[in-house]
Amino acid sequence: MKGKSGLVTGAGSGIGRAAALEFARQGASVAVLDIDESAAAETAGMIEKDGGVALAVVVDIGDEGSVRAAVERTVAEFDGLDFAVNNAGMASHHRQLDQLSLAEFERVVHVNLAGTFLCLKYELPLLDGGGAIVNVASNGGLYAIPTAPAYVASKHGIVGLTKVAAVDYAPKGIRVNAVCPGPTRTPGFEAVAAGTDMIAMQEAITPLGRMATADEAAAAAVWLCSDAASYVTGIAMSVDGGRRA
Repeated sequence: MKGKSGLVTGAGSGIGRAAALEFARQGASVAVLDIDESAAAETAGMIEKDGGVALAVVVDIGDEGSVRAAVERTVAEFDGLDFAVNNAGMASHHRQLDQLSLAEFERVVHVNLAGTFLCLKYELPLLDGGGAIVNVASNGGLYAIPTAPAYVASKHGIVGLTKVAAVDYAPKGIRVNAVCPGPTRTPGFEAVAAGTDMIAMQEAITPLGRMATADEAAAAAVWLCSDAASYVTGIAMSVDGGRRA
């Protein structure tokens, strides 16, 4: 990735932070986008401490003006855009469909699906001469997760959006793929699982016998953005320790 520049949304923690750090380790200049200003600054500081080039940018992916401004600022700062990882999103409360309010359903779909759409809308025209985009979906974009109808619907939508963008922009040399992580041991997951047997349960139903780390999920996104994946586009890659199999 040396000499390339790009952005990662939701890079203030978890998979997004891990991806931003790995891009920087491989020589890329990285715009760290997050709705949390202090978290974005912390990730950017980590990159700069290791000698990398980073830009912290506050963005609300559910707001079109915010997304446009963040992408344009990235391009202005780095004089171009070679890659983007659209990782930001939100979870939803566990309840069956008939117990879910329309407001919550619309909120989750707006942030996850419409937010990814807005990122793509402003990234794609700026990937001049080719480039790569990875949308972080979920294994919930490939099959059902019980009691998570809004989340699953939004993540299935991201996979579909990824495929359409891949086909439409392939003639311009732009590749668009999705990464679909299974349960991953991010700080957010650890907080939810604290005091429960959730981690042990997830490990028990995973063929590899453990959950992924954020670095492992991020590595797939970084690879898909690299020249090593130059003939890969339109896929939804599971990073789930064999659970889909």
